[in-house]
Amino acid sequence: MRSSVVSRLLPPELAAAVAAAVGAPLERLEPRGGSFGAQLLRITAGGRQFALKWASGGQAAAMLAAEAHGLRGLAATGAIRVPAVLLTQDGLAAKPAAVLSEWLAGGGAGPDQAALGEALAALHRHTAPAYGLERDNFIGGTPQANGWCDDWVAFFRERRLLPQIALAASAGLLPVARQRALERVVERLADLLGGVPRAPALIHGDLWGGNVVAAPGGAAALIDPAISYSDREAELAFTELFGGFTPRFYAAYNAAWPLEPGYAERRGLYNLYHLLNHLNLFGEGYGPQVDAIARRYGG
Repeated sequence: MRSSVVSRLLPPELAAAVAAAVGAPLERLEPRGGSFGAQLLRITAGGRQFALKWASGGQAAAMLAAEAHGLRGLAATGAIRVPAVLLTQDGLAAKPAAVLSEWLAGGGAGPDQAALGEALAALHRHTAPAYGLERDNFIGGTPQANGWCDDWVAFFRERRLLPQIALAASAGLLPVARQRALERVVERLADLLGGVPRAPALIHGDLWGGNVVAAPGGAAALIDPAISYSDREAELAFTELFGGFTPRFYAAYNAAWPLEPGYAERRGLYNLYHLLNHLNLFGEGYGPQVDAIARRYGG
């Protein structure tokens, strides 16, 4: 590939590092968009395809480091397919931050939903002594705090809801009625979530339909994680918020590990976290959904 084309799309030092990591000259670079300050390229080299996310620095660099950590954490369980990470750069020493991984695109009818449900249940069997993670990460473009906590209700309140509520307040997205309803929800969390058997479960953390892809052969694979050890119900709830998962997925998950009674009543409360995050990232269009859940659970 001509060096002029490579240098237009990629810093030369990073292009050289990618070529060394894959063991072949770069044949083709295709811009595939990007988000939150990072750029995505599909790279063809040695007859294979790879995904490269890179950024020149700032928060985007921290996001890429967190993504690589999450992919490796999921891969280490052996429970579920994720792209293999081939190269990371942390953005220090004047180098761009980068994550190079295999490009997964199975095509055909899409990923096997039943197998995905079984794999997700297996992933959730991986546990820890407490809720959280050894490092903070990101949910979309928003920092996500993961400091360890022995109690799930306290974790969900302190690490999930309250930071999002504080962000919304600082952005002027909390009219008085919304703020008061959210305050009531926070006050009632122990009653709303208490009395349920649970243990910390390793979750993907950002499991909507767009983060499920088909690997070669049709196996389901997950991308763009925001991992933590959390209540597994929070993961299942988010899969229902925007759709993209079939009845076969839920049937297979429940056959492998049935959800606790009352999950349907708690589901909306868990999705309040994601709706607040969307409110903070994308604006008032998500306000009515936040208000509806806050009124429902705020009493």
